[in-house]
Amino acid sequence: MSEHILEMRGITKTFPGVKALSQVHLQVREGEIHALCGENGAGKSTLMKVLSGVYPYGTYEGDIIFKGQTCEFKDIKQSENLGIVIIHQELALIPYLSIAENIFLGNEQAQRGVINWHETTVRTRELLERVGLRESPTAPVLQLGVGKQQLVEIAKALSKKVKLLILDEPTAALNEADSENLLRLIVELKHQGIASIIISHKLNEIEKVADAITILRDGQTIQTLRMDEEPVTEDLIIKGMVGRDLTQRYPERTSRNAGEVIFEVKGWEVRHPQQADRKMLDDIHLHIHRGEIVGIAGLMGAGRTELAMSLFGRSYGRYVRGQTFLHGKEVHLTDIATAIRHRLAYVTEDRKQYGLVLIDDIKRNITLSNLGKLSRFGVLNEKEEVLVAEDYRRRLNIKTPGIWQKTGHLSGGNQQKVVLSKWIFTEPEVLILDEPTRGIDVGAKYEIYSIIHQLADEGKGILFISSELPEILGMCDRIYVMSEGRITGEVKREEASQEVLMKLMTRGRG
Repeated sequence: MSEHILEMRGITKTFPGVKALSQVHLQVREGEIHALCGENGAGKSTLMKVLSGVYPYGTYEGDIIFKGQTCEFKDIKQSENLGIVIIHQELALIPYLSIAENIFLGNEQAQRGVINWHETTVRTRELLERVGLRESPTAPVLQLGVGKQQLVEIAKALSKKVKLLILDEPTAALNEADSENLLRLIVELKHQGIASIIISHKLNEIEKVADAITILRDGQTIQTLRMDEEPVTEDLIIKGMVGRDLTQRYPERTSRNAGEVIFEVKGWEVRHPQQADRKMLDDIHLHIHRGEIVGIAGLMGAGRTELAMSLFGRSYGRYVRGQTFLHGKEVHLTDIATAIRHRLAYVTEDRKQYGLVLIDDIKRNITLSNLGKLSRFGVLNEKEEVLVAEDYRRRLNIKTPGIWQKTGHLSGGNQQKVVLSKWIFTEPEVLILDEPTRGIDVGAKYEIYSIIHQLADEGKGILFISSELPEILGMCDRIYVMSEGRITGEVKREEASQEVLMKLMTRGRG
């Protein structure tokens, strides 16, 4: 019998106007953790959708051999019946159902059409114990954090007697502790004989757990690296992904000449939207100079996103007190329209949920926040809209067959460029960027960084929020550190280090 649990040979997949995969080959050994790396748009998720039956047999060319048998999956149910289970980046859980109901949804423990709830509960407890989750089987999923929801998804996969587990960006939305917990579980599953394919842009995590790495570029297999055969470094992986040595992760700033204070916040206090006695932001003071990139560092739950959203038209929480100033003059940013009118922009950390209309085209997404600029007497100038969208497509190098393409069909990096285009088109003076490179590969990150530098060089004030300390250190001129809803320190670029920031990030209210 072959040592490989999976072989994909000559996989070619074409969409209208785009060849997403071209003669791709992939081999996964029994009981190994196999990483799939590549830039956004390289074809990683497409390849896994072919494997799992999301794209059924007949819509692609090539062969899938699983456990020595050639497979022609018509749908995802057929692949799951053989033990191939995919967990997508957007979790497929129903929040108002219990953990037990989610785990066995479509796979109910029933006899003659009647669900055996006792057996369902018992089996759920066993599965939760396997994944290290100490929650009641009857607890609603909406009460769980994202890290625990990932574990529920894995428990769901185990209930289907999984032999090959596919995880698409499993730690993208997790904090460091939850990420470590999930990676430990994947290694434990390996010891139980379950093979895994992991798609991830976090190369340090890949190096930590993977037995082999297959690199895709432009829909083609570039190489497979095996950890037991050769030394594998991040630089080697990156070179395979982007086709060149990326000697610098962060582009050089042409200028760091900050001007006058453009935006200032004094005594900002916000409470929880549902729990009026819970203080989320307490006595926040900060300022941004023209042409300056100011970082916000902090652990998950420190209040970074809450701060960004509350400043942008009070779109989070209950405003209690505080002042905001533009060019030294107090402004009352009471709603989003007012914030945009005062030339603030906010690039959300969740581009798919809040940043884009995925079912609409690139053109409309780019112009959506400033349609008034393209309208006269309430009538949209569609010719001008096309010209604007084409201009931003070229300027930000959005890789697409055309501006009429649905935004949901773009890779993560290109979606992020559309979000940036949308807000740049509003001609902001202050741009709040919340995790602007989350879920984006190193090549696309470099392009996004270059765009941010260009905006700063044009004199815009930028508030840059990131969970990645190397990114904060590599991009920011000055850094505010948050912990438990308060600013615990302000650090200049030349004085900043990961150790200094982490010390401030873990400082409680004391």
